[in-house]
Amino acid sequence: MDTKQYLSDWAARYKSDLTKNIMPFWLKNGLDRQNGGVYTCLNRDGSLMDTTKSVWFQGRFAFTCAYAHNNVEKRPEWLDAAKKTLDFIEKYCFDDDGHMYFSVTADGRPLRKRRYVFSETFAAIAMSEYALAIGDKSYAEKAMHVFNDIQRFLSTPGYLTPKFEAGVELQGHSIIMILINVASRLRTVCDDPKLTAQIDDSIEKLRKYFIHPEFKCLLETVGPNGEFIDTNLSRTINPGHCIETAWFIMEEAAHRGWDEDLKQLSLQIFDWSWDWGWDEEFGGIINFRDCRNLPPQDYSQDMKFWWPQCETIIMTLYAYLATGDEKYLEMHKTISDWTYKHFPDAEFPEWYGYLHRDGTVAQPAKGNLYKGPFHIPRMMVKSYVLCNQILKKILI
Repeated sequence: MDTKQYLSDWAARYKSDLTKNIMPFWLKNGLDRQNGGVYTCLNRDGSLMDTTKSVWFQGRFAFTCAYAHNNVEKRPEWLDAAKKTLDFIEKYCFDDDGHMYFSVTADGRPLRKRRYVFSETFAAIAMSEYALAIGDKSYAEKAMHVFNDIQRFLSTPGYLTPKFEAGVELQGHSIIMILINVASRLRTVCDDPKLTAQIDDSIEKLRKYFIHPEFKCLLETVGPNGEFIDTNLSRTINPGHCIETAWFIMEEAAHRGWDEDLKQLSLQIFDWSWDWGWDEEFGGIINFRDCRNLPPQDYSQDMKFWWPQCETIIMTLYAYLATGDEKYLEMHKTISDWTYKHFPDAEFPEWYGYLHRDGTVAQPAKGNLYKGPFHIPRMMVKSYVLCNQILKKILI
């Protein structure tokens, strides 16, 4: 493999796909120019199927627009879309208690509020990325306000409705993982020691509770002290989440001057998760596995969703940047070849989101309340940056 040519070609492809395919699709079909914000329930051809607005995707879209502007091309239309979506968030998506809604109508009337704080996490990174783009500290302050509310909601007993009945004590991986990234993004514009403290706390919890060497995996659900609980729920491995966690940790290792301990932690999680996730028969990263190799409980357990492939593409490049080990570049080729063969739509813009195990399309819509302009464009932006960082390192 000609490494320089390979990475140059991929960098060009990521930029082209982002600027000529993904972003134009969402700006044309998703951006609500009347009410503000973004629609995500789009059919294969971009036609609108439902005007319900996913609140966490308001934050995700605003972040994506500003993130692309900051790292790929400084396009006014991207910043304008970010601003209009942030305006919609601030006007309609917060309840009086500061807790955000899960979904709202086209014109911002509340539809649903859930126990989670993921809407807040994405609003916070959107505000911080926009602050970075325009140099406006007021948005950094808003981001920190939302972050402080997240910590308050999570730490105040009884504030968030419990997921399980009284006496059932379990903890989940998702919020611990996402707070690494949230704190990392906010730290680009906010000089507050609590952000690094949050990252340290999340990584420590992952080490102490969720990493289980006896199964060579990171579990999604454990007991309050990290206990392995032998149920369908608690045996679940989500390879995509684990790989996303791995690159969040690697990003932090890089921030700390390639901290060796964090680098090795990231690589261990990734190597284990690839082994659990990669489908040797059909290719692609599979949705769920059971750590005892029993049949997984989730109905979509053997499907191939768009986002785990995206997280894996990012992590293979990060691993190669960190180590120079050719195996990670080969893994990048493996996952990229499979992903680009199966997910992009040859007739209409954007990617499919949901494939059967054999790679055939399960349903062709380009978006819903859970799939929209985030994982795919974020992968393209981050991978574009990583390819160029590796090329710079090679040329030094």
